[in-house]
Amino acid sequence: MPGDKEISAVIKTLKRESRKFRQPAVTEIAERDDDPYKVLVSCLLSLRTRDTITERIAPELFAAADTPAKMAKLPLARIRKIIRPINYYKTKAKRIKEISRVLVKKYGGKVPSDIDELLKLKGVGRKTANIVVVYGFSKEGLPIDVHCHRVPNRLGWIKTKTPEQTEKALRELLPKPYWHDFNDLFVQFGQNVCTPRNPKCGVCPVSRWCDYYHNIYLKQRKS
Repeated sequence: MPGDKEISAVIKTLKRESRKFRQPAVTEIAERDDDPYKVLVSCLLSLRTRDTITERIAPELFAAADTPAKMAKLPLARIRKIIRPINYYKTKAKRIKEISRVLVKKYGGKVPSDIDELLKLKGVGRKTANIVVVYGFSKEGLPIDVHCHRVPNRLGWIKTKTPEQTEKALRELLPKPYWHDFNDLFVQFGQNVCTPRNPKCGVCPVSRWCDYYHNIYLKQRKS
């Protein structure tokens, strides 16, 4: 189990390294628009879709409808046409329209800032709910995707099998001042260095603190 000094060292190092990489699409949209609804919809679009596509399609969709009320009135066929390059566009179009309708009917056209309320929206999981809370409302949350699950396990911070277990473990381990930046930093790092296959351990800036590097990578090189 890492101590606060080790966690701090890793976070500071990844912050420095993050300047080399592009921000995740949802983060860029959140910083540009400062709108919880756009964060929510962008996150739904981005699931299993490349950031470059999300960055291109999200503004096109918001040009047609940028509020729950407008989106709820937009014909489903029009939403599908706009987001066609997005993976699973038919399912996502239906969910975006339905979520928008519920936001208008149940929440007065506003996105709730509470994770439990967000989870009541069909198609919104814990990762999306946490992203909305963090980047839409600047509240405490820990969005966990495959990178945020894989990297802390490789580092040896935690030993979990699912993103849900990882979120719970990190909520207990990670000091809250690091929560806001955690997702961005670990997604960037997981996409560019600590990749799912063939991680770039030889050039990793945090290898000195990594269990995977010492217990697997170095042993493989010696064998």
